[in-house]
Amino acid sequence: MGKVFCSQEGFKVIFILLGLIVAANGVVNGVSFSKQKTLEVEWKLKQVRKHSLKSIKSEDGDIIDCVDIKKQSAFDHPALKGHKIQMTPTYDPTLERRAATKARSKTTSNKMKQMHEESSMIVTSQVWQKSGTCPEGTIPIRRIRKKDLLKAHSVEDYGRKKPSFSRRFDQLNQNPNLSVQQTNHSKAILFTVGFRYLGAKGDIRVWNPFVESDDEYSTSQVALLNGPYYDFECIESGWAVNPGVYGDRQTRLFVYWTADASKKTGCFDLTCPGFVQTSHEVALGAAIYPISIPGGLPYQITIYIHKDPVTSNWWVQYGEQINIGYWPAELFKAIRYNAESVEWGGEVYSSTVGHTPHTSTGMGNGHFPDYTAGDSGTITRMRIHDNSQNLKFPDYADPFSDEFNCYDIDFVSDYVEDPQFLYGGPGKNPMCP
Repeated sequence: MGKVFCSQEGFKVIFILLGLIVAANGVVNGVSFSKQKTLEVEWKLKQVRKHSLKSIKSEDGDIIDCVDIKKQSAFDHPALKGHKIQMTPTYDPTLERRAATKARSKTTSNKMKQMHEESSMIVTSQVWQKSGTCPEGTIPIRRIRKKDLLKAHSVEDYGRKKPSFSRRFDQLNQNPNLSVQQTNHSKAILFTVGFRYLGAKGDIRVWNPFVESDDEYSTSQVALLNGPYYDFECIESGWAVNPGVYGDRQTRLFVYWTADASKKTGCFDLTCPGFVQTSHEVALGAAIYPISIPGGLPYQITIYIHKDPVTSNWWVQYGEQINIGYWPAELFKAIRYNAESVEWGGEVYSSTVGHTPHTSTGMGNGHFPDYTAGDSGTITRMRIHDNSQNLKFPDYADPFSDEFNCYDIDFVSDYVEDPQFLYGGPGKNPMCP
């Protein structure tokens, strides 16, 4: 066998080549990224933080930047050039409802009803609020971590859902003979169709389900949709465990939108231009506290999404008092007028949905619905308003699950004061291998 010799000059050439490779790539936590992507990420982070007037270090590791409300990144969207901020909704039905409730509470029977109503509203706060507040005139923005942005397929894709092209349940309801295209999204929802929907509301119990892989997520939300299944428009809000966006497995408050079934538009929270935040109290993407535990108090959040009758902007209200912000009408074509359907429930994303082995990512609290035990994914006080501004339970509502052996549903509407929707499951189990 012959010997291979390497001269000193040869070693120099090798070192130079290695140096060029290292120079062309960035390294974060031992993972190598292209220099171009690293520069793109650093530029985006710099743009996001440059208008920060104050920073708050949360005890859970998050950093909240208080950003001038007029300089938030929402206005970088091409459709929002010159957009004038709407600071409050033109009309807020909850204000009238609270006033009417207060007026009726003088009688004993109405006091009991009010106590029952209030007892169902055990709402949660956010962890970062223990460490400080943002002044009026600013909005709290959870700082994006460099490592999370680098892990995304591209800077543009960060914070966006993977597209889903399964046939929508409203189409299946109209034509049961349609075939269903299996996708990487699994839903267990209560839905209503058939009217022009101008708003939707629900109390969502907050849990912390297991999420198996960093590229998977589990959400529970109120959503309004319009358009065909392959190009629908959607706005939604609720809670999520989404390590791909947030870098951990904490339960966090979110909003999401898309104008094209998540192909090229939309994102979670403020990770892309679009959603206009007005509140200085609530940080989108921040951790929710406390969280429900089996046998413990049923902590929940109240989400109310409604269309402004004057501006056509879609507002998100949190906890029946805080208007977080809105999706401007300019972002959409169809839903700017009304929604065609409303959903309440859970969603799991995984590349192994519909395959064997199935993901073990849980939905709700990871348990199948159990009305008697009371410990499962639950949404109560579900309301819509259609052509009027009055909130009401929908005339028609039906449960739907993509994979009932993995994530099941239970709609309790008989012999109860107010209907309840229970949903969720563990994902992989003997019935869902």
